[in-house]
Amino acid sequence: MNNTETLSNRRRFTRIPFEAAVTLSNPKGKWNGKLLDISLKGILISRPQNWHLKEGEKFLLDIHPANQAFSIRMEAEVSHSHEETVGFQCLHIDIDSVSHLKRLVELNLGNEELLYRELSVMIAA
Repeated sequence: MNNTETLSNRRRFTRIPFEAAVTLSNPKGKWNGKLLDISLKGILISRPQNWHLKEGEKFLLDIHPANQAFSIRMEAEVSHSHEETVGFQCLHIDIDSVSHLKRLVELNLGNEELLYRELSVMIAA
């Protein structure tokens, strides 16, 4: 995905500030981070300690919202990495996790029409 497509996706998906713990894992290791925001397309986290991986690396992400009985699990890849943050694009998400994510986005958008527009864009992508 090029920068133009990435910027276009950011405009189509509302980013919701949300606090949660995130565990990232792949064959190279396991890291912990703090969720900064989430959308139907991906997440932004605080850069984990000892982070040295690059764009395109794939991970299994487990997002654990505080005081919640559910978690959101997705397969994602690094879309960008900066000094203090790392962004991930969702590649695959199971039905239970997408249901929790949809509800979280719905509650924070406060606009059902906007939610369904974003879901349509996500499905079409």
